[in-house]
Amino acid sequence: MHRDILKLSIPNILTNLTVPLLSMVDLHLMGYLNSEMFMGAVALGGVIFNFVYWGFAFLRMSISGMAAQSFGRKNDKESAMVFYRGLFIALSGSLLLLVFQVGLEKLSFLILEGSPGVKDLARSYFYVRIWAAPAAISLMVINGWFLGMQNALYPMIISVLINIVNIGCSFLFVKEFGLEERGVALGSVIAQYVGFILAVILFLKKYNWVFHHFKVKAIIVITEFKKFLNVSGDIFIRTWCVIAVFTFFTSQSAGYGDVALAANSALIQFLFLFSYFLDGFAYAAEAIVGKYFGAKNKIKLVEASKKLFYWGFLFGASFTVAYMLWGDHFLRLFTDKANVLQEASQYIMWLVFIPIASFGSFIWDGIYIGATASKAMRNTMLISSVVFFFGTYYFFKEIMGIHALWMGMLLFMLSRSVSQSILAKKAVYVKLG
Repeated sequence: MHRDILKLSIPNILTNLTVPLLSMVDLHLMGYLNSEMFMGAVALGGVIFNFVYWGFAFLRMSISGMAAQSFGRKNDKESAMVFYRGLFIALSGSLLLLVFQVGLEKLSFLILEGSPGVKDLARSYFYVRIWAAPAAISLMVINGWFLGMQNALYPMIISVLINIVNIGCSFLFVKEFGLEERGVALGSVIAQYVGFILAVILFLKKYNWVFHHFKVKAIIVITEFKKFLNVSGDIFIRTWCVIAVFTFFTSQSAGYGDVALAANSALIQFLFLFSYFLDGFAYAAEAIVGKYFGAKNKIKLVEASKKLFYWGFLFGASFTVAYMLWGDHFLRLFTDKANVLQEASQYIMWLVFIPIASFGSFIWDGIYIGATASKAMRNTMLISSVVFFFGTYYFFKEIMGIHALWMGMLLFMLSRSVSQSILAKKAVYVKLG
């Protein structure tokens, strides 16, 4: 079982590690320009795309779980329909984003905090990067489906290529052409379309059988589409809670000034680095649990869950120790500005304890998605975000300021681990008898 977990998780970890690496490169490029406003602008613009893309992340998660269950049942037709329905939603949604991009920009900057200078730079970033939406959202569907088919290699190859192209283009556009914030945005656009082209090539190479099941009427059958949307809808709400937390975190950071925004933008990369690492095991959980859940094999499902938590604890503890020992040194990868480094050093101890407090939430997310236990997943996220993040911040903000944001983030992550542990027996394991 350990071998099966590592076979899926290692490619996913390598895939995920390229994502925070890209964010770190973007922050490095902006952090060494002549003003901290560039760091803040890319962070603020990035919040909008986190808001947009995470809003569609329910597609990847729901498709991964449902495709894995159909794989466990050896039902090729059902697998194909999951893929087609997801792609239909992805293309429709991305088209709406392009059509209404002006309205999205105006609404986003009306809500988000930030100085006028930072917002102007972030708008410039936004209007370039928005054109990556069709490729980026379609890739969520394709990669989620690959994972459900127990194929973690293809998403890794696609993601590595995307990030190599993105980093290369960003350095070229910023360092050689002086495009500043527009350079990193344009690098993202080019890279996403390169990745999409590769995804199509890989899909045609191995999964041609999907086209034999293509029937428009079958894709839009109301009863089946409703089942798809019910699971996706719960995960959509869960995902929007995550979006709300991280968007609010960055927006409120901006309200404390450009230096505070730059400092928290650097620190949050530590959390993303850890989360993308643990998501490798969460994605493995989606595929393995989905397969055993679909095959109704409870013994293997329980065994897989225990071993997934073993790996989760090991890496959660390791990250906590690493951040405690070397966190201040890691900060210098993002900027050389003394005022930003001094600001960030005040809050780093909150970050140190997040990995050990939250590893369980990542593993449970994968287990819940694999079992399509979407309602329990939604409910635990609602409680954690509303009560433990927003409630904590508003109760303590007058006393603690930015520290209240970080305390809320720590409690948010911890409460997810605890609440999902409490509900897991009924939500996941009882269903198999």
